[in-house]
Amino acid sequence: MDLLTALVDKGLRRELPTRDEALAVLATSDDELLDVVAAAGRVRRTWFGRRVKLNYLVNLKSGLCPEDCSYCSQRLGSQTGILKYTWIKPEEAAAAAGAGVAGGAKRVCLVASGRGPTDRDVDRVSETIAAIKGQHEDVEVCACLGLLTGGQADRLKAAGADAYNHNLNTSEGTYGTITTTHTYADRVDTVQQAQAAGLSACSGLIAGMGESDADLVDVVFGLRELDPDSVPVNFLIPFEGTPLAEEWNLTPQRCLRILAMVRFVCPDVEVRLAGGREVHLRTMQPLALHLANSIFLGDYLTSEGQAGQADLDMIADAGFEVEGADTTTLPAHRAAGLCGTHDRGCGGCGDTACADAHGHGHGGAEAAPPVPGARTDLVAVRRRGAGTDLPPNA
Repeated sequence: MDLLTALVDKGLRRELPTRDEALAVLATSDDELLDVVAAAGRVRRTWFGRRVKLNYLVNLKSGLCPEDCSYCSQRLGSQTGILKYTWIKPEEAAAAAGAGVAGGAKRVCLVASGRGPTDRDVDRVSETIAAIKGQHEDVEVCACLGLLTGGQADRLKAAGADAYNHNLNTSEGTYGTITTTHTYADRVDTVQQAQAAGLSACSGLIAGMGESDADLVDVVFGLRELDPDSVPVNFLIPFEGTPLAEEWNLTPQRCLRILAMVRFVCPDVEVRLAGGREVHLRTMQPLALHLANSIFLGDYLTSEGQAGQADLDMIADAGFEVEGADTTTLPAHRAAGLCGTHDRGCGGCGDTACADAHGHGHGGAEAAPPVPGARTDLVAVRRRGAGTDLPPNA
Protein backbone atom coordinates (compact mmCIF):
# COMPACT_ATOMS: atom_id res chain seq x y z
CA MET A 1 0.00 0.00 0.00
CA ASP A 2 1.34 3.42 -0.95
CA LEU A 3 -0.17 4.78 2.27
CA LEU A 4 1.88 2.45 4.48
CA THR A 5 5.09 3.08 2.54
CA ALA A 6 4.63 6.83 3.03
CA LEU A 7 3.85 6.41 6.73
CA VAL A 8 6.90 4.24 7.36
CA ASP A 9 9.13 6.76 5.60
CA LYS A 10 7.68 9.58 7.68
CA GLY A 11 7.99 7.57 10.88
CA LEU A 12 11.67 6.91 10.25
CA ARG A 13 12.17 10.65 9.73
CA ARG A 14 10.01 11.60 12.76
CA GLU A 15 7.75 13.50 10.37
CA LEU A 16 4.10 14.13 11.24
CA PRO A 17 1.60 12.34 9.00
CA THR A 18 -1.32 14.27 7.59
CA ARG A 19 -4.73 14.00 9.24
CA ASP A 20 -6.02 12.21 6.14
CA GLU A 21 -3.23 9.63 6.43
CA ALA A 22 -4.01 9.02 10.10
CA LEU A 23 -7.71 8.66 9.32
CA ALA A 24 -6.87 6.27 6.49
CA VAL A 25 -5.06 3.95 8.92
CA LEU A 26 -8.22 3.71 11.04
CA ALA A 27 -10.27 3.05 7.91
CA THR A 28 -8.19 0.11 6.65
CA SER A 29 -9.94 -3.24 6.31
CA ASP A 30 -9.36 -6.38 8.31
CA ASP A 31 -7.78 -7.90 5.20
CA GLU A 32 -5.13 -5.16 5.36
CA LEU A 33 -4.58 -5.41 9.12
CA LEU A 34 -1.39 -7.48 9.13
CA ASP A 35 0.14 -5.13 6.56
CA VAL A 36 -0.69 -2.19 8.84
CA VAL A 37 0.82 -3.93 11.89
CA ALA A 38 3.95 -4.85 9.93
CA ALA A 39 4.44 -1.28 8.71
CA ALA A 40 3.95 0.30 12.12
CA GLY A 41 6.09 -2.47 13.61
CA ARG A 42 8.97 -1.42 11.42
CA VAL A 43 8.78 2.09 12.88
CA ARG A 44 8.56 0.69 16.40
CA ARG A 45 11.61 -1.54 15.90
CA THR A 46 13.64 1.30 14.40
CA TRP A 47 13.32 3.40 17.54
CA PHE A 48 12.88 0.73 20.25
CA GLY A 49 14.12 -2.58 18.88
CA ARG A 50 12.32 -5.58 20.36
CA ARG A 51 12.39 -4.25 23.91
CA VAL A 52 9.25 -4.05 26.09
CA LYS A 53 9.27 -1.76 29.09
CA LEU A 54 7.27 -2.97 32.10
CA ASN A 55 5.38 -0.54 34.33
CA TYR A 56 3.57 -1.26 37.58
CA LEU A 57 0.62 0.64 39.09
CA VAL A 58 0.18 1.32 42.80
CA ASN A 59 -3.18 2.86 43.72
CA LEU A 60 -2.36 5.08 46.70
CA LYS A 61 -5.95 6.30 47.24
CA SER A 62 -8.92 4.56 45.66
CA GLY A 63 -12.40 5.91 44.93
CA LEU A 64 -13.87 8.91 46.77
CA CYS A 65 -13.27 11.23 43.79
CA PRO A 66 -15.31 14.45 43.37
CA GLU A 67 -14.84 14.56 39.58
CA ASP A 68 -17.49 13.23 37.15
CA CYS A 69 -15.36 11.57 34.44
CA SER A 70 -17.86 9.26 32.71
CA TYR A 71 -15.32 6.51 32.02
CA CYS A 72 -14.00 6.21 35.57
CA SER A 73 -14.97 3.65 38.18
CA GLN A 74 -13.78 6.05 40.90
CA ARG A 75 -15.99 8.96 39.76
CA LEU A 76 -18.43 10.92 41.88
CA GLY A 77 -21.45 8.72 42.57
CA SER A 78 -19.84 5.56 41.21
CA GLN A 79 -21.82 2.38 41.83
CA THR A 80 -19.11 0.00 40.67
CA GLY A 81 -18.29 -1.72 43.96
CA ILE A 82 -14.58 -0.98 43.69
CA LEU A 83 -12.17 -0.84 46.61
CA LYS A 84 -12.42 2.50 48.40
CA TYR A 85 -9.72 3.64 50.79
CA THR A 86 -7.81 6.75 51.73
CA TRP A 87 -4.03 7.18 51.50
CA ILE A 88 -2.04 4.02 52.17
CA LYS A 89 1.16 4.41 54.16
CA PRO A 90 4.51 4.86 52.42
CA GLU A 91 5.77 1.48 53.60
CA GLU A 92 2.65 -0.24 52.22
CA ALA A 93 3.12 1.49 48.88
CA ALA A 94 6.79 0.52 48.84
CA ALA A 95 5.89 -3.12 49.49
CA ALA A 96 3.39 -3.09 46.62
CA ALA A 97 5.93 -1.40 44.36
CA GLY A 98 8.51 -4.02 45.32
CA ALA A 99 6.26 -6.76 43.96
CA GLY A 100 6.17 -5.02 40.59
CA VAL A 101 9.92 -4.47 40.55
CA ALA A 102 10.47 -8.14 41.39
CA GLY A 103 8.31 -8.99 38.39
CA GLY A 104 10.54 -6.94 36.10
CA ALA A 105 8.91 -3.51 36.25
CA LYS A 106 11.25 -0.66 35.43
CA ARG A 107 8.77 2.08 36.35
CA VAL A 108 6.36 2.35 39.28
CA CYS A 109 3.33 4.58 38.75
CA LEU A 110 1.89 6.10 41.93
CA VAL A 111 -1.75 7.05 41.40
CA ALA A 112 -4.28 8.76 43.66
CA SER A 113 -7.90 9.54 42.91
CA GLY A 114 -9.18 13.10 43.23
CA ARG A 115 -9.20 16.39 41.37
CA GLY A 116 -5.64 17.15 42.37
CA PRO A 117 -3.28 16.97 45.33
CA THR A 118 -3.17 19.28 48.31
CA ASP A 119 0.23 20.36 49.53
CA ARG A 120 -0.10 17.75 52.30
CA ASP A 121 -0.80 15.14 49.64
CA VAL A 122 2.40 16.11 47.84
CA ASP A 123 4.22 15.60 51.14
CA ARG A 124 2.66 12.12 51.44
CA VAL A 125 3.69 11.17 47.93
CA SER A 126 7.18 12.57 48.50
CA GLU A 127 7.54 10.30 51.53
CA THR A 128 6.33 7.36 49.45
CA ILE A 129 8.84 8.12 46.69
CA ALA A 130 11.61 8.19 49.28
CA ALA A 131 10.47 4.83 50.70
CA ILE A 132 10.41 3.21 47.24
CA LYS A 133 13.73 4.62 46.09
CA GLY A 134 15.29 3.71 49.41
CA GLN A 135 14.65 0.07 48.51
CA HIS A 136 14.96 0.28 44.71
CA GLU A 137 17.40 3.02 43.83
CA ASP A 138 17.21 2.60 40.06
CA VAL A 139 13.45 2.31 39.63
CA GLU A 140 11.66 5.11 37.79
CA VAL A 141 8.78 6.70 39.70
CA CYS A 142 5.89 8.36 37.91
CA ALA A 143 3.26 10.28 39.89
CA CYS A 144 -0.36 10.58 38.73
CA LEU A 145 -2.25 12.78 41.17
CA GLY A 146 -4.60 14.84 39.02
CA LEU A 147 -4.46 18.55 38.27
CA LEU A 148 -1.38 20.33 39.63
CA THR A 149 -1.20 23.82 41.09
CA GLY A 150 1.73 26.21 41.27
CA GLY A 151 4.99 24.68 42.45
CA GLN A 152 3.71 21.14 43.03
CA ALA A 153 5.49 19.71 40.01
CA ASP A 154 8.76 21.23 41.22
CA ARG A 155 8.25 19.68 44.65
CA LEU A 156 7.62 16.25 43.15
CA LYS A 157 10.73 16.59 41.03
CA ALA A 158 12.77 17.56 44.09
CA ALA A 159 11.34 14.54 45.96
CA GLY A 160 12.75 12.19 43.32
CA ALA A 161 9.84 11.72 40.91
CA ASP A 162 11.02 11.01 37.39
CA ALA A 163 7.76 11.51 35.51
CA TYR A 164 4.20 12.78 35.79
CA ASN A 165 1.16 11.25 34.13
CA HIS A 166 -1.94 13.20 33.16
CA ASN A 167 -3.90 11.94 30.17
CA LEU A 168 -5.78 14.08 27.68
CA ASN A 169 -8.14 11.11 27.22
CA THR A 170 -10.24 12.46 24.34
CA SER A 171 -10.35 15.29 21.83
CA GLU A 172 -10.75 18.91 22.88
CA GLY A 173 -13.91 19.23 20.81
CA THR A 174 -15.68 16.39 22.66
CA TYR A 175 -14.11 16.68 26.10
CA GLY A 176 -17.18 18.30 27.63
CA THR A 177 -19.33 15.28 26.80
CA ILE A 178 -17.11 13.06 28.95
CA THR A 179 -16.23 15.33 31.89
CA THR A 180 -17.81 18.58 33.14
CA THR A 181 -15.87 19.23 36.34
CA HIS A 182 -12.65 20.26 34.58
CA THR A 183 -11.57 21.04 31.02
CA TYR A 184 -9.24 19.79 28.34
CA ALA A 185 -7.22 22.99 28.83
CA ASP A 186 -6.80 22.13 32.53
CA ARG A 187 -5.22 18.84 31.53
CA VAL A 188 -2.90 20.43 28.99
CA ASP A 189 -1.80 22.94 31.62
CA THR A 190 -0.90 20.20 34.11
CA VAL A 191 1.20 18.32 31.53
CA GLN A 192 3.02 21.55 30.68
CA GLN A 193 3.65 22.26 34.38
CA ALA A 194 5.25 18.83 34.69
CA GLN A 195 7.43 19.45 31.65
CA ALA A 196 8.47 22.87 32.93
CA ALA A 197 9.59 21.27 36.20
CA GLY A 198 11.83 18.83 34.34
CA LEU A 199 9.58 15.80 34.81
CA SER A 200 9.19 13.39 31.94
CA ALA A 201 5.62 13.89 30.70
CA CYS A 202 3.32 10.91 30.28
CA SER A 203 -0.03 11.64 28.61
CA GLY A 204 -2.34 9.47 26.58
CA LEU A 205 -5.89 8.64 25.60
CA ILE A 206 -8.84 6.35 26.15
CA ALA A 207 -10.36 4.70 23.08
CA GLY A 208 -13.78 3.08 22.94
CA MET A 209 -15.91 5.79 24.53
CA GLY A 210 -18.13 6.14 21.46
CA GLU A 211 -15.80 8.55 19.72
CA SER A 212 -15.41 8.96 15.97
CA ASP A 213 -12.25 8.33 14.01
CA ALA A 214 -11.84 12.10 13.77
CA ASP A 215 -11.93 12.37 17.57
CA LEU A 216 -9.18 9.77 17.88
CA VAL A 217 -6.99 11.55 15.37
CA ASP A 218 -7.63 14.89 17.11
CA VAL A 219 -6.50 13.68 20.52
CA VAL A 220 -3.42 11.91 19.13
CA PHE A 221 -2.44 15.00 17.15
CA GLY A 222 -3.01 17.03 20.33
CA LEU A 223 -0.64 14.69 22.15
CA ARG A 224 1.95 15.00 19.40
CA GLU A 225 1.81 18.78 19.77
CA LEU A 226 2.19 18.51 23.55
CA ASP A 227 5.10 16.11 22.99
CA PRO A 228 5.06 13.78 26.03
CA ASP A 229 7.78 11.16 26.32
CA SER A 230 5.24 8.37 26.80
CA VAL A 231 1.71 7.92 25.46
CA PRO A 232 -0.46 5.33 27.22
CA VAL A 233 -3.23 3.98 25.01
CA ASN A 234 -6.13 2.85 27.18
CA PHE A 235 -9.15 0.94 25.92
CA LEU A 236 -12.31 1.72 27.86
CA ILE A 237 -13.18 -0.82 30.53
CA PRO A 238 -16.99 -0.44 30.65
CA PHE A 239 -17.59 -0.85 34.37
CA GLU A 240 -21.17 -1.52 35.45
CA GLY A 241 -22.26 1.50 37.46
CA THR A 242 -20.62 4.11 35.19
CA PRO A 243 -22.33 6.16 32.45
CA LEU A 244 -20.29 4.33 29.78
CA ALA A 245 -21.14 0.83 30.95
CA GLU A 246 -22.83 0.00 27.63
CA GLU A 247 -20.04 1.34 25.40
CA TRP A 248 -18.69 -1.88 23.92
CA ASN A 249 -17.40 -0.46 20.64
CA LEU A 250 -14.02 -2.10 20.20
CA THR A 251 -12.83 -5.19 18.39
CA PRO A 252 -9.28 -6.54 18.62
CA GLN A 253 -8.76 -5.40 15.03
CA ARG A 254 -9.86 -1.82 15.77
CA CYS A 255 -7.58 -1.71 18.82
CA LEU A 256 -4.62 -2.70 16.63
CA ARG A 257 -5.48 -0.03 14.05
CA ILE A 258 -5.67 2.59 16.80
CA LEU A 259 -2.28 1.55 18.17
CA ALA A 260 -0.78 1.63 14.67
CA MET A 261 -2.14 5.14 14.10
CA VAL A 262 -0.64 6.30 17.40
CA ARG A 263 2.73 4.79 16.46
CA PHE A 264 2.74 6.54 13.07
CA VAL A 265 1.87 9.90 14.66
CA CYS A 266 4.26 9.43 17.61
CA PRO A 267 7.02 7.27 16.09
CA ASP A 268 9.83 7.82 18.61
CA VAL A 269 7.69 8.04 21.75
CA GLU A 270 7.13 5.31 24.34
CA VAL A 271 3.71 4.00 23.31
CA ARG A 272 2.25 2.07 26.22
CA LEU A 273 -0.36 -0.65 25.92
CA ALA A 274 -2.44 0.26 28.95
CA GLY A 275 -5.80 -0.42 30.59
CA GLY A 276 -8.32 -2.65 28.84
CA ARG A 277 -5.92 -4.62 26.66
CA GLU A 278 -7.03 -7.95 28.12
CA VAL A 279 -10.71 -7.03 27.68
CA HIS A 280 -10.57 -5.86 24.07
CA LEU A 281 -7.45 -7.35 22.44
CA ARG A 282 -7.76 -10.68 24.22
CA THR A 283 -5.82 -13.38 22.32
CA MET A 284 -4.45 -10.78 19.91
CA GLN A 285 -2.43 -9.01 22.60
CA PRO A 286 0.91 -10.35 21.27
CA LEU A 287 0.34 -8.55 17.94
CA ALA A 288 0.05 -5.28 19.87
CA LEU A 289 3.65 -5.69 21.04
CA HIS A 290 4.70 -4.98 17.45
CA LEU A 291 3.15 -1.51 17.90
CA ALA A 292 3.61 -0.61 21.56
CA ASN A 293 6.97 -0.83 23.33
CA SER A 294 5.63 -0.60 26.88
CA ILE A 295 2.90 -2.32 28.94
CA PHE A 296 1.51 -2.38 32.46
CA LEU A 297 2.33 -5.53 34.39
CA GLY A 298 -0.43 -7.27 36.35
CA ASP A 299 -3.46 -5.44 37.75
CA TYR A 300 -4.70 -1.91 37.13
CA LEU A 301 -6.07 0.68 39.55
CA THR A 302 -9.51 -0.81 40.19
CA SER A 303 -9.67 -3.77 37.80
CA GLU A 304 -7.77 -7.02 37.47
CA GLY A 305 -5.28 -7.60 34.70
CA GLN A 306 -4.00 -10.95 33.55
CA ALA A 307 -1.43 -12.72 35.69
CA GLY A 308 1.96 -11.05 35.73
CA GLN A 309 3.65 -14.29 34.67
CA ALA A 310 1.28 -14.50 31.71
CA ASP A 311 2.51 -11.05 30.64
CA LEU A 312 6.12 -12.21 30.81
CA ASP A 313 5.33 -15.42 28.92
CA MET A 314 3.51 -13.44 26.23
CA ILE A 315 6.50 -11.14 25.73
CA ALA A 316 8.92 -14.05 25.44
CA ASP A 317 6.67 -16.13 23.19
CA ALA A 318 6.20 -13.19 20.82
CA GLY A 319 9.96 -12.86 20.42
CA PHE A 320 10.42 -9.70 22.48
CA GLU A 321 12.53 -9.07 25.58
CA VAL A 322 11.90 -7.20 28.81
CA GLU A 323 13.80 -3.93 28.93
CA GLY A 324 16.42 -3.88 31.66
CA ALA A 325 16.96 -1.16 34.24
CA ASP A 326 20.33 -0.34 32.67
CA THR A 327 18.77 0.43 29.27
CA THR A 328 17.56 3.90 28.31
CA THR A 329 14.01 3.60 27.02
CA LEU A 330 13.87 6.61 24.72
CA PRO A 331 15.96 7.09 21.58
CA ALA A 332 19.10 9.16 22.11
CA HIS A 333 17.68 12.36 20.63
CA ARG A 334 14.71 12.29 23.04
CA ALA A 335 16.66 11.10 26.06
CA ALA A 336 19.02 14.02 25.57
CA GLY A 337 16.10 16.45 25.55
CA LEU A 338 16.67 17.51 21.95
CA CYS A 339 13.61 19.01 20.37
CA GLY A 340 14.13 19.30 16.66
CA THR A 341 11.97 21.69 14.68
CA HIS A 342 8.30 22.14 14.00
CA ASP A 343 9.06 21.33 10.36
CA ARG A 344 9.82 17.82 11.57
CA GLY A 345 6.59 17.77 13.56
CA CYS A 346 8.16 17.72 17.00
CA GLY A 347 5.71 19.98 18.76
CA GLY A 348 7.85 19.99 21.87
CA CYS A 349 8.68 23.68 22.05
CA GLY A 350 5.70 24.52 24.24
CA ASP A 351 3.74 25.94 21.30
CA THR A 352 0.24 24.47 21.61
CA ALA A 353 -1.49 27.35 19.86
CA CYS A 354 -1.41 25.45 16.57
CA ALA A 355 -3.15 22.39 18.01
CA ASP A 356 -6.25 21.87 15.85
CA ALA A 357 -9.59 20.44 16.99
CA HIS A 358 -12.10 18.95 14.57
CA GLY A 359 -14.27 17.02 17.04
CA HIS A 360 -17.48 15.57 15.66
CA GLY A 361 -18.98 14.51 18.97
CA HIS A 362 -19.17 11.11 20.59
CA GLY A 363 -21.40 8.69 18.80
CA GLY A 364 -21.19 10.72 15.58
CA ALA A 365 -21.59 9.39 12.06
CA GLU A 366 -18.07 8.01 12.00
CA ALA A 367 -18.31 6.24 15.36
CA ALA A 368 -17.78 2.49 15.40
CA PRO A 369 -20.96 0.41 15.85
CA PRO A 370 -21.44 -1.57 19.06
CA VAL A 371 -19.69 -4.93 19.04
CA PRO A 372 -22.02 -7.92 19.37
CA GLY A 373 -21.19 -10.52 21.98
CA ALA A 374 -18.95 -8.23 24.07
CA ARG A 375 -16.92 -10.08 26.70
CA THR A 376 -18.38 -8.48 29.82
CA ASP A 377 -17.06 -11.42 31.84
CA LEU A 378 -13.51 -10.08 31.41
CA VAL A 379 -14.19 -7.01 33.59
CA ALA A 380 -13.29 -7.88 37.19
CA VAL A 381 -12.90 -5.50 40.12
CA ARG A 382 -9.47 -5.63 41.76
CA ARG A 383 -9.62 -7.25 45.21
CA ARG A 384 -5.89 -7.73 45.90
CA GLY A 385 -2.76 -5.67 46.25
CA ALA A 386 -2.73 -2.07 47.49
CA GLY A 387 -5.45 -1.34 50.03
CA THR A 388 -6.02 -5.04 50.84
CA ASP A 389 -4.35 -7.75 52.89
CA LEU A 390 -3.81 -9.94 49.81
CA PRO A 391 -0.57 -10.05 47.81
CA PRO A 392 -0.54 -8.05 44.58
CA ASN A 393 -0.53 -9.50 41.10
CA ALA A 394 2.85 -8.86 39.49
